[in-house]
Amino acid sequence: MNRRLLYAVLLVLSVLVVVKYAFFGDSGAPVVAAREDSIPAAERRLESLRKVAATVPAEEALYKKAAAELSVREVGLIKANTEEEARIALLELVQNTARVNQVEIRGNQEFREKVLSDDYGEVSVAVTFTCGIEQLVNLLAAIGNQPEILATNEIHISGGNDKNKNVQVRMVVSAAVPRKLLPEKKGLAAF
Repeated sequence: MNRRLLYAVLLVLSVLVVVKYAFFGDSGAPVVAAREDSIPAAERRLESLRKVAATVPAEEALYKKAAAELSVREVGLIKANTEEEARIALLELVQNTARVNQVEIRGNQEFREKVLSDDYGEVSVAVTFTCGIEQLVNLLAAIGNQPEILATNEIHISGGNDKNKNVQVRMVVSAAVPRKLLPEKKGLAAF
């Protein structure tokens, strides 16, 4: 009896499927009616695409000019692959500039980094040394004349007791670097 009921249900379902597709079914591919103005509209679209295509060489020339200007401006960035390499390059640059001006840097106290924008950042090094005031002025001028983008952020000068009138200096020198070298701030520290 259960088998007869199952066959009857299957027969009814199959008849319903046949009726649905035979009378209410899909009649094949949909018919697309062409609009009367489709040719003039296509010609207008083609003309607008030709105008856009004509501006591409001028835009490429503008891009190349802007890229050349950017590369000239970015000559002053510290060249490095990592943040640590940028710090070391800045420290060596400051030490070499000081050595040329007969100033002996005793050591570096700290390194810092700061994000300036989406494209650029800043690495800093704090150095301490003792020198004459003339040597300090010459050192500051030499730092300003470097081809790299350098700046003195902080300078603390303490007078000395020696007869040569030397001063004790703590100075923080910064340099511009590409933003990709600096670590990403995560969490609340990013604010």
